[in-house]
Amino acid sequence: MTDLVIDSATAQRRSELEPRLEDHRRELAGYCYRMLGSTFETDDAVQETMVRAWRALDRFDGRSSLRTWLYRIATNVCLDMLNSRNRRALPMDLGPASPPVASSFGESLPEATWIQPVLDSSVLPTNGDPADVAVGRDTIRLAFVAALQHLPARQRAVLILREVLRWSAAEVAELLSTTVASVNSALQRARATLATVEPADDDRPEAMDDDQQELLARYVQAFTSYDIEALVALLHEDATASMPPYPLWLDGSADIGTWHLGPGIGCRGSRLIPMAANGSPAFAHYKPSPEGHLPFAIQVLELRGDRISRITYFLDTDLFERFGLPARL
Repeated sequence: MTDLVIDSATAQRRSELEPRLEDHRRELAGYCYRMLGSTFETDDAVQETMVRAWRALDRFDGRSSLRTWLYRIATNVCLDMLNSRNRRALPMDLGPASPPVASSFGESLPEATWIQPVLDSSVLPTNGDPADVAVGRDTIRLAFVAALQHLPARQRAVLILREVLRWSAAEVAELLSTTVASVNSALQRARATLATVEPADDDRPEAMDDDQQELLARYVQAFTSYDIEALVALLHEDATASMPPYPLWLDGSADIGTWHLGPGIGCRGSRLIPMAANGSPAFAHYKPSPEGHLPFAIQVLELRGDRISRITYFLDTDLFERFGLPARL
């Protein structure tokens, strides 16, 4: 009879907790993306977190919140995935700028080399305090996620939990099974490392104003009509462009314009679908072909004031399916 009561109580607790697991999926995805820098690995990490949590629900004793318990599982999953793995990067992290000629392409590098983009809608809350939303957008920027990859995995977890998610040092110490002093020391070291690798003048995304919306409209018009002179006029003189999985990157609006009229001329006649990725305006880029407009790149733009400061063209068509985009236009 006692066993029946215990089983009934366990079953009741499981039925109450199971639906609540999904409530945390999006914020866990944001955490795992910042840790891993990969959209596809984030999917795997969140799914593994949910599977481990579901299997262990009977052992969840309620001494911590369900959210804290899930973050502990997600952290362990990410630490396991990061074990002995090289850091992901952007082309600017790997070498000097390239001349705007076809030979600069070189060999494409494996997917595991690169930071991948992520849809805002996959990792950011749809509502909430505007300040928290702003922090969320700021901390999925490509440059910030790339900078995080310079940190050892546990320092990375400490910095994200403390500075992004605003956990207390005591909460982080409990989650990582360490001391408050150890957490504070790791945070100090992480901050020092970021100060040396994250560009001081990196552009923080802000709420788009009317002028910037107009800037994006002019960019779409210039790109789709392939008016490269007009496109270059929308760029800061020191703008950069890069094209993972190739290590090349272009430094300056003049070189970006030269590239588009040279090796990039095949993009003439392309179409763009607006989206939002990495806290920034982005576009799904479809390139013309005899079969219609086919997936070519995910463009992520970063703005500084009234011009564009950085364009990252992710030449990975697998991202189109992952982001739920059409297979052709």
